[in-house]
Amino acid sequence: MNTKLILIEGLPGSGKSTTAEMTNEILKEWNVDTRLFLEGNVEHPADYEGGSYFSKTDFAKLLEQYHNVQPILVKHAIERCGGFVLPQYKLKEELNETMVSDSFWEVIWNHDLYELPLEKNIELITDKWQRFVEQAMTGNQTFIFECCFIQNPVTVGMIKYGASQEVVMNYVKQLAEIIEPLNPILLYVEQQDLPRSFKKAVQERPKEWSNGFMDYYTHQGYGKIHGVEGIEGTIDVLEARKQFESSIFNALTIKKVKIDNTQFNKDSHKNRIMDVVMNGVSF
Repeated sequence: MNTKLILIEGLPGSGKSTTAEMTNEILKEWNVDTRLFLEGNVEHPADYEGGSYFSKTDFAKLLEQYHNVQPILVKHAIERCGGFVLPQYKLKEELNETMVSDSFWEVIWNHDLYELPLEKNIELITDKWQRFVEQAMTGNQTFIFECCFIQNPVTVGMIKYGASQEVVMNYVKQLAEIIEPLNPILLYVEQQDLPRSFKKAVQERPKEWSNGFMDYYTHQGYGKIHGVEGIEGTIDVLEARKQFESSIFNALTIKKVKIDNTQFNKDSHKNRIMDVVMNGVSF
């Protein structure tokens, strides 16, 4: 295949997961060796889902404070960008409540990569993308990523920290430069009626998801600056995000296409994906 990376992006409730899964199914039908990574995959090769970062000084303090589990911490620590990353899911697999207290987990959560200052987050994430590209170039697999290329930079930059569009735009462009050797294809899933698609997602997903999502969008960064509240305020922020992501999409020079999924018709959506992938990929 010509491409080693297909990126699926779009707003919440647009159908990104469905699109990613359909793309994976189509390529497998064509005997393409694929690896699909949906949002939230703790083993994502280009992102940190549930990773905690400690500077070398802070990691030394962590080892000293929780010396009884020091061997486990050292075993799982990955040296990156002047410090260490601890995969939270691996710690959860080995540590139980008799080994560490709630205060330990509080320290781990407070050092989550997506709670770091934006500059450090960008440094760590771009480093991981670079490592992924180097690894992907050595194999024959085609990777399919859902929503970590545009969504994550926009979410942590614009939504969480209220960073300028210039900062976030440059962040995404930097990632685009990193993945260029993989000849990537970007599929952006669109919804013409954003309020309808988001409210549909709220109705279909667990209440914990919608409450957490709306809190994230309204009580920090962009939402806090603009004084929005509740589901309507969340939709206002999503509208602003939609406009910004459209600007990002237009600025990118990688292979890209927008797919309208407003009707949520799986058959026509799959046919559209097949058409895009077939015409965007050379076999």
